[in-house]
Amino acid sequence: MDIINNLLSIKIKNRIKLIQEAIQNPIEHQEKILQTHIKNSCNTVFGDKHRFKKITNYTEYRNLVPISDYESLKQYIFRAQNNEKNILWPGIVNWFAKSSGTTQEKSKFIPITQESLKMCHFKAGKDMLSIYLNNYPDSRILNGKSLMIGGSTSINKIKSFYSGDLSAIIISNLPTWVQLKRAPSKKTALLNDWSKKIIQIIQETHQQNITSISGVPSWTIIILNELIKKHGIHCLTECWPNLELYMHGGINFDNYKNTFHNYFKRRKINYLELYNASEGFFGIQNEPDKSDLLLLINHGVFYEFIPVEEGLEKCDKIVSLQNVKLNILYAMVISTNGGLWRYKIGDTIRFTSITPYKIKIHGRLKSFINAFGEELHEDNANQAINYACEATNSIASEYIAAPFFYSDKSGCHEWVIEFTSPPNDLIKFNESLDTKLKELNSDYEAKRFKSILLKPPIIHFARKNFFYNILKTKNKIGGQNKIKRLYNDRKFIEELIEKL
Repeated sequence: MDIINNLLSIKIKNRIKLIQEAIQNPIEHQEKILQTHIKNSCNTVFGDKHRFKKITNYTEYRNLVPISDYESLKQYIFRAQNNEKNILWPGIVNWFAKSSGTTQEKSKFIPITQESLKMCHFKAGKDMLSIYLNNYPDSRILNGKSLMIGGSTSINKIKSFYSGDLSAIIISNLPTWVQLKRAPSKKTALLNDWSKKIIQIIQETHQQNITSISGVPSWTIIILNELIKKHGIHCLTECWPNLELYMHGGINFDNYKNTFHNYFKRRKINYLELYNASEGFFGIQNEPDKSDLLLLINHGVFYEFIPVEEGLEKCDKIVSLQNVKLNILYAMVISTNGGLWRYKIGDTIRFTSITPYKIKIHGRLKSFINAFGEELHEDNANQAINYACEATNSIASEYIAAPFFYSDKSGCHEWVIEFTSPPNDLIKFNESLDTKLKELNSDYEAKRFKSILLKPPIIHFARKNFFYNILKTKNKIGGQNKIKRLYNDRKFIEELIEKL
């Protein structure tokens, strides 16, 4: 078995040459992807309507094809779900990823083609391993199994198509060699009941040679806490002595880092951030000492970027990859081999490097507070929460915030925060949060001047598992579901405050 693992490791490591070639020729790869997508789809319903046969370059593509979102593509997706072929992408689409989004939004069904599975999700997975093995040449990660903590839905057949969250679709289509390297069993991974799934995962894996874990931090913590409690251990390496890597994505990791450090008191563990979603696999942390992500430019995704100024998308200023600039806030737009055309995925990013192209995820486009002109986005909020936690020796596990309005038309931000380890000084936490927000956001600082327009924040401390139970009541349990953190209205926060 060691010989097979070593050969597999060598083969995966050698992929780094292909990754480096793509890094050196990014625009060439992007242009090729666009041309290939257009050529392949010119006879589809969407391609015919938008005159793909007339498109020869990016400028023509931008002029002939409108920017889209789920609502504008839903009519095509519905037809594809009814077994019609050649709608958004050539042939029949059999798989649709059910993307629940935030707690306030309905499910979306994202088409998953064989091309998007193989040339985006699976290819990126292999490249992720290659980058890791080249960064850590002595790694023995392939000698054990990866605990993959995915979503909570089984695969459901509806009419002529199959649906489930992305992790369920990936697990159902993984090649045999990967199935042998993952845990828990396929049956357990596809359980609908999250409570039963936790029990089964612990039973199946606590004596296995787990060398890596992947999953959204908030859901991973729930399972690891149960494992520690059940077996009376103090460090995860008591159970999994060869554990060396945690792969995470989906939400900002800074607020969870201290919790994970506490899980690994007896040895150092490596962390690897990923940027993958139902719509595609977009980025990998390629340098261990840097938190920005290498943008994957040769994985079947053509990128465009809309500048976001004062909370508004400037669609007339949209640019392709070759014209992006550093430190500008962009909304990401993708055209994929899954049949998504100029599709806004709802995320905002900033470029931290052009050579190679590297990004930092800023947050969700719709997750912000701008009730008083303060233009507060998740990136600022996450940093401020993390700063306040460090100042008060606390660990926050989840939060939301929304505006509060006083009768004199002034207001403040009202927060609901759940802690794994509560602050030792509540007043200091509030002051630290406010101070850091003023430091990070000049608009917030201006509105807070002498507390005339924006007064100090109001903070409610939620009991343990509060947000988990909120998701549970909404039937949104599992790794694909997450709390939207910032709201520009009070509807959701008032619902939460009633349940505190």
